[in-house]
Amino acid sequence: MALITCKDLSLGYENTRVAEHLSFTVEEGDYLCIVGENGSGKSTLMKTLLGLRPPRAGQIEFGGGLHKNEIGYLPQQTPIQRDFPASVQEVVLSGCLSRCGLRPFYTKEEKALAARNMQRLGIANLARRCYRELSGGQQQRVLLARALCATRKLLLLDEPVAGLDPKVTAELYDLVAELNRDDGITVIMISHDIAAALRYASHILHIGEGQRLFFGTAAAYLASPVGQSFAPHDPKGGPRA
Repeated sequence: MALITCKDLSLGYENTRVAEHLSFTVEEGDYLCIVGENGSGKSTLMKTLLGLRPPRAGQIEFGGGLHKNEIGYLPQQTPIQRDFPASVQEVVLSGCLSRCGLRPFYTKEEKALAARNMQRLGIANLARRCYRELSGGQQQRVLLARALCATRKLLLLDEPVAGLDPKVTAELYDLVAELNRDDGITVIMISHDIAAALRYASHILHIGEGQRLFFGTAAAYLASPVGQSFAPHDPKGGPRA
């Protein structure tokens, strides 16, 4: 079942269009990587899917009972956000805010959900630690746990491994893949890492130069002209999966 269907979508801000004529579908259980050059509209697309920016043209349809407030979002962090003076538990619990409405407190069930997600991501022992004292990898796990408190259906991740060392990057990629494979959570991830996209994603959306260049399976992307141009190559000169 399709969770998101985009039809002839055009994106932009103020008087600038950054991407046009995007048509693609995200099915339940998909792992979609959005790739492309800097400034091609990847982050603008994600903000549009979240309802933070209106589309300039086209349609976005949500299915499978998915609502905008049921999407877990892990944005790129700013230096100010990395220095946020709250405990890990407080940050994770804030993922439940969308379901609180006007209620000024968290329920026992929401606190239990936060505890389960911290345990799931291996950060339960950090619950009382201050968020700004954590390493970059630990902070990303906290934000992922926060996103999981908002959804059991769909995660949107904007460059979640940016600035992380190779070991922590590999661990975070594996963790997201487990959430997709074992927990059935649909994933949409922006990435500059084509090799990782080909390894983990079921589908690739490549956008650039104001237009959609490719949408399809990872295998089809690797076989396509644009995929062969952007995919890393092995020493023999051929594209590498």
